[in-house]
Amino acid sequence: MREIIRLVTVLTVLCVLAAMALARVYEFTKDPIVNQRRLAKLRAVEAVIPEHENQPDQDTVTIDIGEGNKRLVYRGTLEGQITGIAFEVSSSKGYGGEVVAMLGLDPNGLIYGIEIVRHSETPGLGAKITTPEFRSQFKGRSISNTKFMLKKDGGDIDQVTGATTSPRAIVKAIREGMEFFNDHKDTITEDKG
Repeated sequence: MREIIRLVTVLTVLCVLAAMALARVYEFTKDPIVNQRRLAKLRAVEAVIPEHENQPDQDTVTIDIGEGNKRLVYRGTLEGQITGIAFEVSSSKGYGGEVVAMLGLDPNGLIYGIEIVRHSETPGLGAKITTPEFRSQFKGRSISNTKFMLKKDGGDIDQVTGATTSPRAIVKAIREGMEFFNDHKDTITEDKG
C-alpha cells in the first residue's frame, strides 16, 4: 500500500510541475504568437490590395454579419482616398476542411487579388488553389462581370486539374465575399474623417 501511495505522490508532483512548466511556456510565447499571426494577416492584406500609404490594420471597419459574427475589413488609402479593401473569406467545404482566403478589392468591387491564408488541402491536387495561375484568374472580376462557379458547373472560373472540391470551396467563399461587399459597400467605403 505504501508503494502505491508513494507512486501516486510522485506522479502527482510530476504532473503539477509539468503543468506549471507548460503554463510558463504559454505565458512566454503567447504575445509573440499573437504578433506573428497579426503580421501574417497583414502580409496577406498587403498582397491583395492596390498601392496605399497607410497601415491597413490601423484603418478598419467592423461589419456585423449576423448571429453574433463580425467581419473585420481592412482599408488601404493613398492621399486620403480608399484604394483597396481586404477581408477574410472562408468555406468549410474544402476537401481537407476549412479553406480561408484574404480577398482584396478596389473600391468599385473589382477583385485586385486573393491570397490563400489557411488550408488543409491535398498537396499536389487541391493545394494548387495557392498557385499564382489559379489565383490570378480572379483579378478584375466582379459580381456583375463573372458567374462565380467553376466552368465545370457552368461558371467562369477554371478548376484545378484533378481537383474540383478545393476550387469549388474557394470560389464559393469568394462569391459570398463579393456579395458581402456589395451589401455593405457604403459602410465599407465611407470616409471616417
